[in-house]
Amino acid sequence: MLLKSFQISDYRSVHDSGEVEVEDAKTLLVGVNEAGKTAVLRALQQINAPSDTEGFSALRDYPRSRYTEVQRGERSPDDVVVARATFRLTDADKALVIEHSPLSTDVEVLTVFRYLDNSLKWNFGHARLFAVQDDIEKDLARLRAHLANRTDTGEVVAALDALNTGRSATAPLNGVFATKLTAWLAEAYPLIDEDDEKEEQRFDRIKGHVTLAVSVAAAGKAVRARIPLFVYYSTYFTVRPRINLAALAAREAAGDIDVEYDFGNLCLLRLLGHTAAELSELAAGEPRPENYRGGAGSAEYQTAMTDRQAALDDRQYRLNAASVDLTRSIREVWGDESVQLRLVVDGQYLKVVVVDDIGVEVELDQRSEGFRWLVSFFVVFKAQARDNLANAILLLDEPGLSLHALKQQEFRKTVSRLAEDNQVVYSTHSPFMVGTDELDLVRIVEMTDRTTGTRVHTRMVVDDPRSIYPLQIALGYELAQSLFGQSRNLICEGLTDMMYVEALNIAFTDAGKGLRTGVSIVPASGASKVAYYATILVSQNLKVAALLDSDQAGNRAAAQDDLVQLLTSKKILRTKDYCSPTVSHPEIEDLLRETLVRVARDDMGWDVTATATAQPHRPIIDILTKEVSGFSKFKLVRGFIRWIGSHEVTDLTADEQAGVAKLLAAINKALV
Repeated sequence: MLLKSFQISDYRSVHDSGEVEVEDAKTLLVGVNEAGKTAVLRALQQINAPSDTEGFSALRDYPRSRYTEVQRGERSPDDVVVARATFRLTDADKALVIEHSPLSTDVEVLTVFRYLDNSLKWNFGHARLFAVQDDIEKDLARLRAHLANRTDTGEVVAALDALNTGRSATAPLNGVFATKLTAWLAEAYPLIDEDDEKEEQRFDRIKGHVTLAVSVAAAGKAVRARIPLFVYYSTYFTVRPRINLAALAAREAAGDIDVEYDFGNLCLLRLLGHTAAELSELAAGEPRPENYRGGAGSAEYQTAMTDRQAALDDRQYRLNAASVDLTRSIREVWGDESVQLRLVVDGQYLKVVVVDDIGVEVELDQRSEGFRWLVSFFVVFKAQARDNLANAILLLDEPGLSLHALKQQEFRKTVSRLAEDNQVVYSTHSPFMVGTDELDLVRIVEMTDRTTGTRVHTRMVVDDPRSIYPLQIALGYELAQSLFGQSRNLICEGLTDMMYVEALNIAFTDAGKGLRTGVSIVPASGASKVAYYATILVSQNLKVAALLDSDQAGNRAAAQDDLVQLLTSKKILRTKDYCSPTVSHPEIEDLLRETLVRVARDDMGWDVTATATAQPHRPIIDILTKEVSGFSKFKLVRGFIRWIGSHEVTDLTADEQAGVAKLLAAINKALV
């Protein structure tokens, strides 16, 4: 199953995060310091945290400013939902549900609720958890009539009448009533004419509905066992350069483990497959001959020495294998093929040392904070991967923050590799941990004031402009790197326009009708700024064209003398030339009008089909803006990108295919 969405409430700085959609691979939580990113991840982990993770505590975790609500008994911890997660079930999950509950063919999702008292509840979304009286009313009446027509059934019929008295059509078939009705069915079954196939089938239908609640509960239990583990990682989980094995073993034995301090060390030991006590005992020294009858010549002493040597060899092989594995992972991100990591045991100390390019060994704490973080991350990740990380959901809190900007970009690729097998949700406020090709994966986390608390937005329009500053920096950096990197440049009005053109270009390139190679698509942050971007690019002797909507802003920009002189009218492309002629003042979205109406309805639940059909002249964005509360152009383009990624070009309408092909051909011609 895959995490589809989640919502956090009544947890530390989070009063209500709002519904947060999660991507199938990687989702980014972006926000400034103190916005509440860590709180969101910490609460989300409790949906299915590792067994050694501390649960919720009302005193520690309920919003402190409102804790008197709990003290006065106004809010009970067993009635406060802190984390709610909805999972999309796979075909294997659905098959498991049907196996336990054959009538539950409508199950698509599993929603899990984790309460402040750490209890858990669940449902199958809008699917039925139990049947109601109306589901069996007709069959039960006919079965009663069948039994009443037979002899010696008076008591059974009377028992049914007594059981059914006062039952409304919406009364649920669960609890005590379901138990009693099941017992009655067992008593009535021998009285049914065994040659009457209709009544046999009627009996089976009634029993299926009556036992639905029980079978759904069994299905829920089976599916809940498949909920992915939520693994949280933060910068606090650091591997120490020198681990005192005896001291760590003593803390473990006394139950005095400091999770934040010792967690990285314990993961390193788990990676080696040894406990601190085992390595400490092995480091204590060789067996002493005087402790054996017969001394050094005894068979027992020789066996002990042989066993010790085998244990030392096993330790060395494990240390070497782990060192090689970690070195390989570090080199991929660090970009230095000469760096080497070694794990060595020196008496009662397990040390992590780094060998540089001239062969000098230094302990890990003598390297940079960024390098230490990277080592710690891979140790913790690989240690947990040996156990139950398969299909787990990884929650990474500010990963790579201490890495250099370029190495953060490299680490982003590592996260993408992790996301091939595990869903990843990570928080950051670094622009270098956000790729410009990942903007549709971003969720903005902000807290404008403590009374409102932390909110998570799936749109770029936020209350605090600082929240999207990392994205602006990322775009600015990308623009600075690529602005003069291509000889051919297409300027679009905004970010969503760029995303549409890029998505369509990828799809149509696969069909052999895309843009020529080496075309850079540049978003101008508004029609009025297109001329400025054109001026900069043209001054560098680059080939430039512009794509403008045919709304008022686009018309004003297209009429600017400076822009016309710079590009000439042949290189100023207008959406009206490629959209349906019936649309008045079309924007780029009207190029995909019918498909976007379907995507908005099926993917976002925004059904404007009737209005779009009745008003074909009206721009689709105008319809959506007026009829959909909280409409977001950014969310719509994200939905389209997902749609086009799983469909063929031929799934667009014929007019849309023709319009897009004509537009891409015009761009190629303008940039010859």
